[in-house]
Order: sequence, then structure tokens, then C-alpha cells
Amino acid sequence: MVSTKGRYAIRVMIDLAEHQDGNFIPLKDIAERQDISKKYLEIIVKDMVAGGLVVGASGKGGGYKLVKKPEKYNIGEILELMEGKMAPVACLAEKKNTCPRKSKCHTLPMWTEYDKMVHDFFHSKKLSDLI
Repeated sequence: MVSTKGRYAIRVMIDLAEHQDGNFIPLKDIAERQDISKKYLEIIVKDMVAGGLVVGASGKGGGYKLVKKPEKYNIGEILELMEGKMAPVACLAEKKNTCPRKSKCHTLPMWTEYDKMVHDFFHSKKLSDLI
């Protein structure tokens, strides 16, 4: 399940894309438009800056803006930054599946297929598709 952190991050990205004019957009403006607590958004955008999705500037004229054009972002990268790998089962959450039952697990192919479907779905959706 996608948490509020992941969902709100997408909403922030959409808001930044819709209001981009070359200037930084104050977080208070985003919070008001999106009806999300500014305090909670501060936590979210901190991770977004650290992950390279947005840049921020403080002081007068400060705020946030996108690093790339909206069509260069995919929803999967936003969700994975905020949520981590969205694997349906623990054995697929790690890059290297070290489960001792891997070779005899009858359900692993199903979970692998499901994981690929979710990954491909979110990575095929561009931020610009949601605007």
C-alpha cells in the first residue's frame, strides 16, 4: 500500500509542475492548494530534495522547484524514493533474493510477475501524464 508520504509527494510534484514559472514556489502555497499540513510537507520535501527530485531555496523568494521537466519524471521513481521498493513479498524487497526456499517456491514466479507489473505500471506513468 502506498502511504500518505508517497501520495503527497506525487501531489507536490504535480503542484510544482502546474505552477512552474522559473521561480521557486513557497511551500506554504503548495500546502494551501493541496490542503496538506505545511509541517508534514516539510518532512516530505526534505526527502525529495535529498533524492534529487526537487531543489529548494530558503529566504525571500525561496521555495521549491522541479529539477527536470515534468515529462522526464516517472511516478515509479517518486514512489520508490518515498516508499522504498514496493515489493509485494519480503523475498523480492532485497536486490538479491537470498531466500533458502527460492529454488522450490511455487509462488515466487507469481510474486515476481506481480512485482514486475506494478513496477512497469508506475515507471511507465510520467508526471506530465497526471497534469
